[in-house]
Amino acid sequence: MSTTSPEAVKKLLENMQTDLRSLSMECKKKFPPVKEAAESGIVKIKTIAARNTDILAALKENSSEVVQPFLMGCGTKEPKITQLCLAAIQRLMSHEVVSEAAAGNIINMLWQLMENGLEELKLLQTVLVLLTTNTVVHDEVLSKAIVLCFRLHFTKDNITNNTAAATVRQVVTVVFERMVAEDEKFKGMAEQPPAVQGNSNRRSVSTLRPSAKDAYMLFQDLCQLVNADAPYWLVGMTEMTRTFGLELLESVLNDFPGVFLEHQEFSFLLKERVCPLVIKLFSPNIKFRQGSSSSAASPAPVEKPYFPICMRLLRVVSVLIKHFYSLLVTECEIFLSLLVKFLDGEKPQWLRAVAVESVHRLCVQPHLLRSFCQSYDMKQHSTKVFRDIVNALGSFIQSLFIVPSVGNASSTITPTGGSASSAQASAQGGAGAAGGSGGLTTQAAFEYRGTWIPLMTVSVQGSAKATYLEMLDKVEPPSIPEGYAMSVAFSALLDLVRGITSMIERELAKEEEEAAARDGSEPAAPAQSEDSSQEPRPHQVWEEMVSACWCGLLAALSLLLDASTDETATENILKAELTMASLCGRLGLVTPRDAFITAICKASLPPHYALTVLSSNAANLSSKTYSIQGQNVQIISPSSESHQQVVAVGQPLTSQPQGTVVLTAKNIQCMRTLLNLAHCHGAVLGTSWQLVLATLQHLVWILGLKPGVGGALKPGRTVEGPSTVLTTAVMTDLPVISSILSRLFESSQYLDDVSLHHLINALCSLSMEAMEMAYGNNKEPSLFAVAKLLETGLVNMDRIEILWRPLTAHLLEVCQHPNARMREWGAEAVTSLIKAGLAYKHDPPLSQNQRLQLLLLNPLKELSNILHADIRQKQLECVLQILQSQGDSLGPGWPLVLGVIGAIRNDQGESLIRTAFQCLQLVVTDFLPTMPCTCLQIVVDVAGSFGLQNQELNISLTSIGLLWNISDYFFQRGEIITEELEREEAVLLKQSRENGEPLNRPFHPAPPFDCLWLCLYAKLGELCVDPRPAVRKSAGQTMFSTIAAHGTLLQQATWHIVVWKVLFHLLDCVRKSSTTADKEKIESGGGNILIHHSRDTAEKQWAETWVLTLAGVARIFNTRRYLLQQLGDFFNAWEVLLDHIQSAALSKNNEVSLAALKSFQEILQLVTPVKDTDKPDALGAMDIPPVLMDPLTASGPGRPLPRSDSLAERLAQRYGAQPPPPPPGEEQDDSALWWSAWSTWYRTGIECTRPPSSGTDKLAFVPSQPFLTALIQIFPALYQHIAGGFSMEDLRKLGIILHGAVSVPISSDASPFILPSYTEAVLTSLQEAVLTALDVLQKAICVGPETLQVMYPAIFEQLLQFVEFSCKPPQYGKMETKHVANAKYNQIQLFAPAEWVALNYVPFAERSLDVVVDLYHKTACHKAVINEKVLQSIIKTLRMPLGLKYACPAESTWKLAVSSLLKVLSIGLPVARQQASSGKFDTMWPELANTFEDFLFTKSTPPDNLSIQEFQKNEAIDVEVVQLISTEILPYANFIPKEFVGQIMSMLNKGSIHSQSSSFTEAEIDIRMREEFSKVCFETLLQFSFSNKASTPQEGYISRMALSVLLQRAQDVLRRYVEDERLSGRCPLPRQQVTEIIFVLKAVSTLMDSLKKTQPENVDGNTWAQVIALYPTLVECITCSSPEVSSALKEALGPFKDLMQPPVSKVQNGES
Repeated sequence: MSTTSPEAVKKLLENMQTDLRSLSMECKKKFPPVKEAAESGIVKIKTIAARNTDILAALKENSSEVVQPFLMGCGTKEPKITQLCLAAIQRLMSHEVVSEAAAGNIINMLWQLMENGLEELKLLQTVLVLLTTNTVVHDEVLSKAIVLCFRLHFTKDNITNNTAAATVRQVVTVVFERMVAEDEKFKGMAEQPPAVQGNSNRRSVSTLRPSAKDAYMLFQDLCQLVNADAPYWLVGMTEMTRTFGLELLESVLNDFPGVFLEHQEFSFLLKERVCPLVIKLFSPNIKFRQGSSSSAASPAPVEKPYFPICMRLLRVVSVLIKHFYSLLVTECEIFLSLLVKFLDGEKPQWLRAVAVESVHRLCVQPHLLRSFCQSYDMKQHSTKVFRDIVNALGSFIQSLFIVPSVGNASSTITPTGGSASSAQASAQGGAGAAGGSGGLTTQAAFEYRGTWIPLMTVSVQGSAKATYLEMLDKVEPPSIPEGYAMSVAFSALLDLVRGITSMIERELAKEEEEAAARDGSEPAAPAQSEDSSQEPRPHQVWEEMVSACWCGLLAALSLLLDASTDETATENILKAELTMASLCGRLGLVTPRDAFITAICKASLPPHYALTVLSSNAANLSSKTYSIQGQNVQIISPSSESHQQVVAVGQPLTSQPQGTVVLTAKNIQCMRTLLNLAHCHGAVLGTSWQLVLATLQHLVWILGLKPGVGGALKPGRTVEGPSTVLTTAVMTDLPVISSILSRLFESSQYLDDVSLHHLINALCSLSMEAMEMAYGNNKEPSLFAVAKLLETGLVNMDRIEILWRPLTAHLLEVCQHPNARMREWGAEAVTSLIKAGLAYKHDPPLSQNQRLQLLLLNPLKELSNILHADIRQKQLECVLQILQSQGDSLGPGWPLVLGVIGAIRNDQGESLIRTAFQCLQLVVTDFLPTMPCTCLQIVVDVAGSFGLQNQELNISLTSIGLLWNISDYFFQRGEIITEELEREEAVLLKQSRENGEPLNRPFHPAPPFDCLWLCLYAKLGELCVDPRPAVRKSAGQTMFSTIAAHGTLLQQATWHIVVWKVLFHLLDCVRKSSTTADKEKIESGGGNILIHHSRDTAEKQWAETWVLTLAGVARIFNTRRYLLQQLGDFFNAWEVLLDHIQSAALSKNNEVSLAALKSFQEILQLVTPVKDTDKPDALGAMDIPPVLMDPLTASGPGRPLPRSDSLAERLAQRYGAQPPPPPPGEEQDDSALWWSAWSTWYRTGIECTRPPSSGTDKLAFVPSQPFLTALIQIFPALYQHIAGGFSMEDLRKLGIILHGAVSVPISSDASPFILPSYTEAVLTSLQEAVLTALDVLQKAICVGPETLQVMYPAIFEQLLQFVEFSCKPPQYGKMETKHVANAKYNQIQLFAPAEWVALNYVPFAERSLDVVVDLYHKTACHKAVINEKVLQSIIKTLRMPLGLKYACPAESTWKLAVSSLLKVLSIGLPVARQQASSGKFDTMWPELANTFEDFLFTKSTPPDNLSIQEFQKNEAIDVEVVQLISTEILPYANFIPKEFVGQIMSMLNKGSIHSQSSSFTEAEIDIRMREEFSKVCFETLLQFSFSNKASTPQEGYISRMALSVLLQRAQDVLRRYVEDERLSGRCPLPRQQVTEIIFVLKAVSTLMDSLKKTQPENVDGNTWAQVIALYPTLVECITCSSPEVSSALKEALGPFKDLMQPPVSKVQNGES
């Protein structure tokens, strides 16, 4: 119920009346005046109530009168009355019906009561009600009321005292609350002018309003009282305590800070009164040093610090700093400095404890701390207060671990650190026992170098709940429990870190948001310069704060971390270090950041672990020891004695093997913090990634984690043996740590580019160290860095460009490391990254981002420069995988990939080459169509390089096959490739024109597609001269097949290059190699492969190549002649080709020389080209007669091809029309070529048939028969082409060669194969060829014009030379040859010592003779034949065998010679007779006569074993000759020279008289007497003697001569016979002589017959005389005893009867 409601008023009136009635009742007897007053009061109230509507207002107006009775009642000092009155007064007050005056009266009355010591509690209550219910009490009245309360505080009664104290506090509060209310009320009004600052009147401050004035006066007097000065306003104070005064001051300052901040008067009081007061009161504490109280040095005794005052002062200071820092900057600096001093070790423990609590209070107010930093640390010439506070805390904590010396122990209460040995011992014992059981100590504590300090929970984090600052009732300082100060300091540190970091981070975040918003709208305006000069930028403040505090923090935290035995405490410390590190990182403060990180790192590693990164860093730090008021803060390095649970034992990662190191649970905890730091704050780590990663690397190594696929670390199998021991505790952690490690690097994808670079750089330098360490030993290297580089690369694929270069550059270095394991990982990393990079879905895709693709592939290429095989193996495997997965999309990356495949060298070993080759095969089979055509040339080069490698023959051969496949591909996709290449070419040309450089493409002027072919041919060309024969062979075949199959695609101009740069170049190389090849025998080629004797020297193997090449080129000339002829320099090319053929033909190797001739034949079989595009192109290449082929299916080796012309034609159209057809006449104009060929043939022939110069040279080279045969066989083909201009000179040249060729002997070991078996007369093929050549020639002459016929004689001459060979084999230089034919038929020894065997020339000579005869038969009448005396030559030649007769090498020879002679003469003699007059045959006759003579009367004897039948046959031949003479010569004697006839006659004569030597045996005579022959001779002689046709005297002369010779001969024989018969007596004469005599007798009878038949006039008289003269001799023979002679004699004598006549008177006598 409200006090103003009607019911309340009514009640008040009733109560008042009741009170007054009670009063009057009480005072009735003793105090009448009071009674009266009371009664009049009742009337007064009633009156007021009746008259006024607003009863309360009326009451208030009259309150003095209303109150009067009660005051009077109090005056009675009667307790009962007094109580009643005070209650009544209170009721009035509570209804606010007391006026100012009345109030004054009331106070005065209360004062009196107080002075009398009555109703003290009631008084206090009344005062309180008075002051709290209304604001009527002011100024002196108020001051009196307050004094009253103070006075009551100092009574003897404890209850009163306490109540009074409470009342005072409340009253003071009320005074200030009134002021606040008053300010509120006047807030809207105009401000009064501020008070004059220098106002010295302390009693009244005129500018203040009433309530404010009261407050001011009150506060001023409180200061006076605490300072023990007299108060100005509170008159009547009797006593006062400082502690109470300080408490009041604190409460006012704490509760009403606004008053002091808003009113300058009050601010002035703060500055001028409160601060000096506090500073003054602090002095005993400042001066005091523990243990120096009795020091004689100080003249006055030092006042001891007094706990209650000191503690309250600190509370006041806390409040001042908290609320009025901005007013009292300088003063606060002093306070804070004092506070720092109180933490000194020399101060009493309680003082330090209270000071620490105060510091803690500051630490939970980061904004305050920021202000300190701004006001002091950032100002010049100012104390670095903020830094000092932090450092003081740090050194305070350090000092707690340093046990004080025992000397001072007496003057301390229980010193911290527990030097009270019992406490120490019990704590240690507890720890030890717990430690022994393997658990951690149960109580949280710090332990360092034997000092054990328990840790208590002192306050909730973030609030400073003090214990000792709240002990307001204690007078004596309390004892501080062990560990309390440490716990507070620890909390203070943590709160400080937490506060600062969270504040700065909040503001940073806000700033970043604003910046982002600004970026969105518009760029921020630059800061005004004057502005920045006054207020430091927030960043500067933050940086200053961190710079100021980090050293102290780090020193303290490191020490605590080392000493901590409690997981939670450790966690908190680590968290503090971590947040500080991250904050420093965000602010870009590198040194502090690195220092904090180093601390965490060191704590992660075992104690005293040698890690250079950290120690160098720590050295930087520890060289800065931070001085705090003369104290050094050392950065303490971790000690190792802490009782920690060991969880792992492992090997340190060092280059020298050392012992093991242990990891404790705390190390693992720190490691997790480190991971956390890297994970969450990687972006701000910058260069300290180095520290973090180095540490992690060492930890990973000690824990034995090894990298697995993709770079993730897994607990490895212990590689180094049993050195790594892990407890189960850590085993469960390992997978977690390993996954955090991986996540750490996965999270690198969220780092910004700069941070990412820092990370990569750090990993690279770590890796460098690992590499350094791994040099020179094959210990397992640390692969941490490499594995993590890989992981980082893989997760940052989306921005791989920015880190690719540093990443791969480093990994490539790793790949070159001598340690295999290290290398292997480097390669694994590079290749995985490349594969991942290519497989990643980039945006834009790689196909549109060529630069990136090349960037990604580049390291793959770089790997080629590394010599280690394992790396190259990895590289090639990678290529293979890339091809299999991304082959289709490599595009511009092809050159790089192909470069890698082709980077093979012979020193690399087979397996590498094999892998690379697999890649190439894959490319050729699958990817040619997908790659840019510009790369095709590279493919050709690469395939070529595989052909040239010499490690693996099969690969070389297969790669040649690949080249063939590639050529096929070119062929099939010719048009597409052409188009693409030409586009490319246009671009390049444009560029080169712009740069003013020529285009440097191989084979430039040719069109690009042709260049591709040329490159292919050039490669094959290189392979054709490979050192290995198999490769050469395969390459040669492929090359020529390719040119044959696809050559039509080339432009005409390109053919020029093919011929000169490819084919001839190749021929040159091969010729050179062949001529210089080694003639040493090659032992069987490795293993058990046998080499055929025809290939067992390098020279022979090269010969094969030369053969192949020459044949190939010749074939191309043959098949592509039409094309080639249209090139301008076909003739030069032809000459060069012929030169090659010639040098090959003259090669000392039979295989080569023979092949050369084959090639020569091939190019000679050419027909003059027909304009005939339908002719199949590949025919020449196939060596198939055209008939066998369907004209449209030309094909290369083994595979059907589309009809090549179509493409060729299309290409031709592309490059302009077909080449123009040659003008008429030109087609046939090949004679120059043929004559060139003829001269080559001639030179070759001359060279090869020239005998060696000296016969002694065993090793002289003699061309083989097949070679010579081939050489000669070429002539007919060649002759067809040159027949037109073939001259006598040419014929002479031909003769020389034919003769030379036939003269060449064969080696004795080859002879069985070439020579026929000796009984058969067969020609060798060479001889056949020679004759064929001549045959061709003579046929040509035969059908040719007259002019040619002059050549006949020459041909005869040549043939006749050959005929002579039958008797006189040709000599080959001075070589000793064994003549086959000389040996008697059955005595041939094939293996006679002679090296060379001359051929059996007989059959050849005989065949030649046949030819001569035939030819003569045809040509006998030709003028040239007559003029050149051919017949004479024939006869002259035949004379030799005829003369030799039995002495001829072969019997057949002279027989043939005879028959030939007969044939020739039968043809020739008529001609000779006709021409007798011309004299052209004059010389022939004597020759003929001699020939007959030599033959018929040969000097040689028949062989002994000649059978009778044979002899008779031979005799028949002689007879034939004589018959020829009788039929062909003698009848025409008148046309024949006389001497010749004479010779013939004497010859017949000789033949007819059968004289034999007497030495013959009987048996021989039978045979040897050529009876038949003699008879014929004689008959012939006779026939011609008496020929009635003898028309000429000459002929008669011959007959006469012949007859006389005959008769003469008969006479001789008969006489000799008679004589012999007589002498022989009884012995019969030899058969021979008997035969002879019989023959003579028969001859005589024959003669007689003839004479009878002849016309008598024909017979010469002399003849008769000689005949008759015979008679007596005949008669003498009658005595002979032989019956045969007798019968012959009878016949001879018979005819004489016809001569017997009676004598005539006159005998006509002729000369005898």
